[in-house]
Amino acid sequence: MQIVKIDKNSDISNLVDTLLQRTPNYYDDYIKQVQNIINDVKERKDEALIDFTQRFDQVKLSKNEIKVTEEEIKEAYDKVDSDLLDIVRKAKVKIETYHMKQKQYSWFDSEEKGILLGQKISAVSWAGVYVPGGKAVYPSSVLMNVIPAVVAGVENIVMTTPPGKDGKVNPLTLVVANECGLKDIYKVGGAQAIAALAYGTETIPKVDKIVGPGNIYVALAKKAVYGHVNIDSIAGPSEILILADETANPRYIAADLLSQAEHDELASSILVTDSEEVANKVVEEINALKNELSRKEILEKSLANYGYILLVDSIDEGVKVSNEIAPEHLEIITKEPFMVMTKIKNAGAIFLGEYSPEPLGDYMAGPNHVLPTNGTAKFFSPLGVDDFIKKSSIISYSREALYELHEDIIKFADSEQLTAHAKSIKVRFEDDK
Repeated sequence: MQIVKIDKNSDISNLVDTLLQRTPNYYDDYIKQVQNIINDVKERKDEALIDFTQRFDQVKLSKNEIKVTEEEIKEAYDKVDSDLLDIVRKAKVKIETYHMKQKQYSWFDSEEKGILLGQKISAVSWAGVYVPGGKAVYPSSVLMNVIPAVVAGVENIVMTTPPGKDGKVNPLTLVVANECGLKDIYKVGGAQAIAALAYGTETIPKVDKIVGPGNIYVALAKKAVYGHVNIDSIAGPSEILILADETANPRYIAADLLSQAEHDELASSILVTDSEEVANKVVEEINALKNELSRKEILEKSLANYGYILLVDSIDEGVKVSNEIAPEHLEIITKEPFMVMTKIKNAGAIFLGEYSPEPLGDYMAGPNHVLPTNGTAKFFSPLGVDDFIKKSSIISYSREALYELHEDIIKFADSEQLTAHAKSIKVRFEDDK
């Protein structure tokens, strides 16, 4: 990891620019390839999905094998450890409980003279959930993407995920999907899956919104279909920033930094501290701990390219650095973490204290682990129930109430030279004269 001294006069924009280069917006070389895939799926539909699955996943599927069968789901239960299934169900309850508190309801306010204003809340009709495969399998992503949609009241939820070399979906992924009530699961991954969800095929229905993380092809495909359908966000590689003072445990910090570094060679792990002693001890602990881990090669590349220890003069300066980076995951391990938290403006999820490590949020705490990355926490929020609802404004005026405003509206419309707007109001009161 690179140790960098940051003082009040330092400009961290160069560091931020380096981190932002990991975003899909910088991968122009892939855009044409992704668009070709999308166009092919739009034209050839299932036939294209079958060809791309054979090409990219080395699996030959027939049209009838694209959708997961009930028998495959039953077989998956036989392969999943019962204790693990109990843990999944426990996590599901915690995630549901948290997201139920996000639920919004329609409201209406009445005023004198026959005015009714309000807001109607409706769930989207169709949601598509993408669950990645490849370097790792993420059944937890099923919970985090599906549960908010269920709580929001989405009636139709479909899921796509790449098959393994055996032509099957990972058993735990299937079991978790079934526990969430999903029946429409398809063995399709990559940009071709996003295209299928966006435009529909003979087998996969078109949806209104696509959510879920994925590789660069998935991210760029979501970006390409946005506008034709809605999406949650353009997700980049995972990241963590830990803000720590001299009271923090270096071994805990090292373990948490490594927990993100193992995701991907492009993952970023950053420690911001005002203690040089803590910084040096964290380096020692990382060097010791990484030899015990299964994804050592990946995390070493991640730390070498995007791992930083930033030394600051004070925790307040560290807060400024953190707000500028706007991390996906922010851990605050200081003497007074709650006080520090009040100064944070930009972060996807905030973990307070040494016993609130980031993996707690990935699996069991309840808040969603689908979070804004690459600085987008400055304007995006975690995935939630709001992502699956639509809001409609309700307006009802009586003749008397409209009369009181009609001259104002006419004058306003005339000022914009929208005479038809003005006429729409005038015709309602022309008999009065």
